Amino acid sequence: MFESLSDRLQTTFQKLGGKGKLTEDDVREAMKQVRLALLEADVNLKVVKEFVANVTEQAIGEEVTKSLTPDQQVVKIVNNELIRLLGTENVPLAEERPGPTVLMLVGLQGSGKTTLASKLALFLRKKGKRPLLVAADVYRPAAITQLESLGRQLNIPVHSEGTDVRPPDIARHAVERARAEGFNYVLVDTAGRLQIDEPLMAELEQIIDEVHPVERLLVVDAMIGQEAVRVADEFNRRVNLTGVVMTKVDGDARGGAALSIRSVTGVPIKFLGTGEKVDAHTLEPFYPDRLASRILGMGDVLSLIERAEQIYDEEQAKRMQKKLRKGSFDFEDFLSSMHQMRKLGPLQQIMKMIPGLGQLADNEELVSEKDMKRIEAIIFSMTPRERRNPDLIKGRRKERIAKGSGVQLQEVTALVSQFKKMQRMMKQLSGKGGQLNPRDFNKFLR
Repeated sequence: MFESLSDRLQTTFQKLGGKGKLTEDDVREAMKQVRLALLEADVNLKVVKEFVANVTEQAIGEEVTKSLTPDQQVVKIVNNELIRLLGTENVPLAEERPGPTVLMLVGLQGSGKTTLASKLALFLRKKGKRPLLVAADVYRPAAITQLESLGRQLNIPVHSEGTDVRPPDIARHAVERARAEGFNYVLVDTAGRLQIDEPLMAELEQIIDEVHPVERLLVVDAMIGQEAVRVADEFNRRVNLTGVVMTKVDGDARGGAALSIRSVTGVPIKFLGTGEKVDAHTLEPFYPDRLASRILGMGDVLSLIERAEQIYDEEQAKRMQKKLRKGSFDFEDFLSSMHQMRKLGPLQQIMKMIPGLGQLADNEELVSEKDMKRIEAIIFSMTPRERRNPDLIKGRRKERIAKGSGVQLQEVTALVSQFKKMQRMMKQLSGKGGQLNPRDFNKFLR
């Protein structure tokens, strides 16, 4: 999501950067390009007009046009306006004390509510909470089966009563069970419905009357574009939404819904979801400033750090640190590090979160999952002894590894050679207290 918008905006600002001094005409021409970029991203027309007017008014001020770096000043103004548009600050989930806190998930059929319920439960458990999933979609038996299956997979309890009990009653029974068994969050997965489906919308109101959910979250597919805003508006009118969760944001979505929902409906986005897989990095709390930074190609280091903390193994890190100090980092350690890094998400997605590497991430010649898999295959074709002692890998051993991994002999030779250089560089780094002279680095690469 946002790739096209991000590219267009960065191109526009690069053109501004080529000018030593900005005139009012320069700013207005740039804003025309920004307006087109936002409209192509399917942002609400009223939102686009307000956004461009606000940025233009600030950008043609004397402080910007007479600045030594006027292009950077314009980017700063755009960044601030994007943050304002997206909601200024992160809005966390509410929590009732003593509880349980009831969350009701609503939305259209196919928006990914059931998968999202599981991701949210996993997120809460990692925060030290005890969540209870509730299968209240009685109109689609497969939804109940799916939620029960995901619950078993994650070892998270699921409250279900089949398809013959009314959803408001199921929700009430689940809350009673949560109180009795000490669960502090109850996640009610309701049936998908159109916002114009009167009987099913009335059913949501009945569930609210029964269990008084403190959070009423709309789960919306980012792929449906501006329709997401209309859906949010109508659901908000009927059930007074407290938040929106956007799913499938890693798909071919233009991003207009995310940039429009808060401004049009006043309802905050609370999470962004990616993919169908349920794990630690497929659900992220929504931070307006971080998303604005990603859109402008400035990365998102804080979110990357939070992902890393979720998979961080302190004992393993200490062992790795000792090996680095001794210069005994081997292929098994390298393989372990690769696996840890891949848990953070796809390589290109990670690079886009690092300032300055966003544009490189789209270059498949420089960054490729295929390369990672190829390296992994070569290492897996080594014996444990060879992984621990790369100096053994010569002659026939190289030929065997190349044949076993399905690569050319020179690729094995190149990997072993590069790895030895990396070992020397790490040893040198630890010997200099963590400081490596750039000339030393270039020497190792030669």
